[in-house]
Amino acid sequence: MKIREILLYSHEGDLRHLSFNLQGLNIITGRSSTGKSAISEIVEYCMGRSTFQVPEGTIRDKVSWYGVIFQFTGEQVLIAKPAPASNASSCSRAMIRRGGNIEVPEFGDLLCNADDDAVVSLLSEMLGIPENQTAVATEHSRSSFSANVKHTFYYLFQKQGLIANKDLLFYRQNEPHIPQAIKDTFPILMGIAPDDSYEKETKLRTARRDLKLLQKKLSDAREFSDQLNIRAVSLLSEAQQVGIVSTGAMPDTTESILSELQAVESWKPAPVPDEDVARIASIEDEIDQLRKLRRSLEENLKATIQFTERENGFTDEASEQKSRLESIKALPRNRQTGEWQWPFSELNLGMQTSIAEAILGELKSLENELEAVTGARPKMEKLIRELTEEKDRISEKHRAKHEELAAAIAANEKIAQMGNRNAAAARIVGRVSLFLETYTPENDFRELEERIENKIRQVKLLEDDIGADNSQERLISILNIISNQMRTYSEYLDAEFSDRPLRLDLSRLTVVIDRNERPIYMNNTGGGANHLAYHLAALLSIHHYSFTHSRPIPSFLMLDQPTQVYFPSEERYKASSGSVEDTERDSDLEKVRSLFEMLYRFCTEECKGFQIIVSEHANMRDKWFQESLVEEPWTKPPALIPDDWT
Repeated sequence: MKIREILLYSHEGDLRHLSFNLQGLNIITGRSSTGKSAISEIVEYCMGRSTFQVPEGTIRDKVSWYGVIFQFTGEQVLIAKPAPASNASSCSRAMIRRGGNIEVPEFGDLLCNADDDAVVSLLSEMLGIPENQTAVATEHSRSSFSANVKHTFYYLFQKQGLIANKDLLFYRQNEPHIPQAIKDTFPILMGIAPDDSYEKETKLRTARRDLKLLQKKLSDAREFSDQLNIRAVSLLSEAQQVGIVSTGAMPDTTESILSELQAVESWKPAPVPDEDVARIASIEDEIDQLRKLRRSLEENLKATIQFTERENGFTDEASEQKSRLESIKALPRNRQTGEWQWPFSELNLGMQTSIAEAILGELKSLENELEAVTGARPKMEKLIRELTEEKDRISEKHRAKHEELAAAIAANEKIAQMGNRNAAAARIVGRVSLFLETYTPENDFRELEERIENKIRQVKLLEDDIGADNSQERLISILNIISNQMRTYSEYLDAEFSDRPLRLDLSRLTVVIDRNERPIYMNNTGGGANHLAYHLAALLSIHHYSFTHSRPIPSFLMLDQPTQVYFPSEERYKASSGSVEDTERDSDLEKVRSLFEMLYRFCTEECKGFQIIVSEHANMRDKWFQESLVEEPWTKPPALIPDDWT
């Protein structure tokens, strides 16, 4: 897997091509802020990383789509991704195209048809990363996972702040969980286990699990057999207690007990009527209505009685006063006509005065009122009697409804008791069923033993096929091969301690120089040139092993500004325009030449066909160097983005 071309699309649909040689050294040189460092970020973005790392500025503002055409053996893959939304820092949408010779799509043809997961899956498959699972010991808390193309990024990118870092060797090594991911996936990518080992190990794990299950089943069956009689008697006794079987003497033999228990399995629960909850609620509503009606009748009756008592008092008083008046002839009547006469006179005096008429009128009105009150008394007594009878009738109905409610509640309690009894019996039946299912007759033991013997043979065959676990020895061997290669590159770059053996320490993720007195770690060596030499020695040695052994790691390496350590200061390096004159005047030219010669020889001789892409400020007049330039030096920023893009 190599990089054929980078594609950038403007918001108006303009297209910028940046093409690379698939074999050999590719150099992009020029001034600062021309977009050189963004190239590796674009490649990583189009390899399935959702986080967008392209620096803020012209590139982010003017590019709407990013694309990379990757070259595989006999096939090309285009991965294009839109820029994240203005307020977003990531994007997982992508466009994938595959073909023998892909045509660069027009801006209008860009359409997302996949996501980063699909990109990672496709590139991993095309690289040939086998189905795998990281080896994690059971006592560790971290989870096992599958290595994919994203786990090759650690060996593909050496960015400006990393390439001469004394503390970090691999890309993203300073991020959480990444160091452990490097340690877990390195053996897989380096081919510590055969490509089909995951499938074989899966079969072996399955066979071992099945064997344990069979052995457990046989052990349980034997233990069950030893306690058969005790457990059977206990279950039958419980069945008797809940009424499933009739009580009586316990059977004498185990066979009889088992026969009784088998009969228990056919038990059916007694039908339980549904609880009449709705009826209870209805009765309670009726009782409430009757209670309200009775209270209303009681209030009416009380008011009627009080009224009658007040009227009776008035009538008695009025009658008494009338009798008194009559005794002194204060209320005389005419014996012939019955009309009132003048008070205190035996005869009608015939007075026609207004006073006489008023007095006689009042006497007549008083008599009428007495007659009215006396006449209403029977009606009031009848009303009181009717109200009393109605109240008694409602009280009787209220009492009857209370009895009906008590009966309904009692019925529901019986229903609940029946349900509880059935539930208890059902639990016993379930335990009996489990007991009988677990029961293994003596003649079935032999069948289980034969199955266990067959499974043991299967496990042994799989273990022999996989062989003894020598993964640690193989890892040590591969690390030794890589470490031996590292010394060659460190000597070429004249690194300090290059006369001593170097090795890649996978546990610490660093380079170690072995001296007689003590080992020296990379962070304890001085000078950026030494750190650069150890970085390149490790990365090139890993790629040398991967390339020559056809391991599933992309066949390219991207280096960002490696020669900065050969300039007198960072300011002088950044001020360099990418011209030959600046390089010859300001840098340690021989060391710059040694660096690029080593990279050039690696691509053209040691790993012929490998691709190295270097973004630089340095430039040399050597023919092979000039032939390695991807484009003319970028002198006017931002050269990656055309001037006319808006």
